[in-house]
Amino acid sequence: MKPQLKSRKPKAGLLLVASPRFKNLSGPRRGTYGERKDLAVKDIKATMDFLDLVDPGIVYEREDAERAIRLFFDEKVDFIYAEFLSWSEDFAWIRFLRDMPRLPIIFCNVAKPRMSFETTLDEDDFVDYLCAGTLVGSLEASGSIRRVPREGVRTVMGTREEITEKVRIFANAARTRSILRSSTVGLMANMNEAMWSTYFDNYDLFTKIGPEIRYLPYSDYGTEIENLSDEEVKAYADFLTSRYKMMPDVEYDKFIGCVKATLAIKKMACKNDIDCYVYNDIDQATFRTAGCRAGFYPQWFNENVSVLVPEADIGAGLATYILKLLSGKNVNFIEPFHIEDDFGTFAGGHAGPNDHNDPAWQDNVIISRDVRFAKTSWKYAGAPFAWYRISPGRKTVAGLYEEGGKYKLITFMAESLSEKDAPQSAKKHLLATYSHTIFRPEVPVKQLWEQVLRIGATQHYAIVDGDYRAELEALAEIMGFDFYSIR
Repeated sequence: MKPQLKSRKPKAGLLLVASPRFKNLSGPRRGTYGERKDLAVKDIKATMDFLDLVDPGIVYEREDAERAIRLFFDEKVDFIYAEFLSWSEDFAWIRFLRDMPRLPIIFCNVAKPRMSFETTLDEDDFVDYLCAGTLVGSLEASGSIRRVPREGVRTVMGTREEITEKVRIFANAARTRSILRSSTVGLMANMNEAMWSTYFDNYDLFTKIGPEIRYLPYSDYGTEIENLSDEEVKAYADFLTSRYKMMPDVEYDKFIGCVKATLAIKKMACKNDIDCYVYNDIDQATFRTAGCRAGFYPQWFNENVSVLVPEADIGAGLATYILKLLSGKNVNFIEPFHIEDDFGTFAGGHAGPNDHNDPAWQDNVIISRDVRFAKTSWKYAGAPFAWYRISPGRKTVAGLYEEGGKYKLITFMAESLSEKDAPQSAKKHLLATYSHTIFRPEVPVKQLWEQVLRIGATQHYAIVDGDYRAELEALAEIMGFDFYSIR
């Protein structure tokens, strides 16, 4: 998918319902009910500059609802913003709920700080009183959401400012849902036989989450390696060595072998239009084809709002991709290694390609031998990788897992500690062969992992700077995932 389609604004259909019975009622100073509602719509739209709005006009009649349905469908909106502008007859609303194809809806009721009238003895104030009846309209409308019935509707209340922030979160989740439905997962080129618990049903992946899976043959991988020009290999090798320190025990020919293995992945992703590249880097076919596993992370993936993950784990790849879409930031792929109870921490990270391109933390990267495979018989045994001390800061940790045809989304917050703050050691690079960090979770570490063990998961997670739990919760609600936020 083109990167601009993955970094666009969320697209929202605006469904604002008002009463045809009140439309022409007038006060001598402030105009008709209809004119006042037109002004209210302008005020609402002024709070939505973060959205690409599709506005069919105020819905008064059944025909207005039908026109809105056609427009929202034709414009392929990500979600619908629905609000009753006062009490209104509900015939148009019920028709919309019944006939609109399934889309996420955020149904909002806005509480004003205070009314614009003291009594309703004055006719002008009485029209304002009718205009202010959003609660009675929303209450009437709320029952139909359940009776129609309609899935994927979130109901929220708050001031206009509070509603705007809730819509911002919901919109980001709804946009992510739409992008997932047009994305492609590239799996190379079979499931991970060492980790069956990571398996996803490919048919369910397409029908319930959205991405299409594309199998990437090792024969194509080999061809891409062979077809690399000396110039492009040297250019990437020079780029890496100009940016990162290389340890003295790295053999240059093995470095070049790893550069080729990495560039060929980028070529495969580009040619096959892959958004989430799931690389099976522990399969023997990988080593027979490339002589090593790819150890670098081309910036092409970030430029294209795409991700690359190891070990053929589609669920963890999707979690990484989802955090990428929600945040637009560098996202890392980890597995928790061990707990150190004395410090209340756990170590986490992963071998293989991991996003080492965060511009603020380039001094955290060293080109180092992959010592785990240094003594194997493969052609480039011990080929290097980007050994990355994952950036410090408060991180969202998230994983996506399948169980019985349904999906579980687990998330929690943890602080990634710098070498200055980690109690174990002041050395920056601790775990050879693994991009890694030391985490201090917000929940006590044993309590955290006991809860995860009870829920049932696998060992792979995605992490990103900042708190995206609200967006993940909204996405889980929209997608029908079971959601676990461990606090």
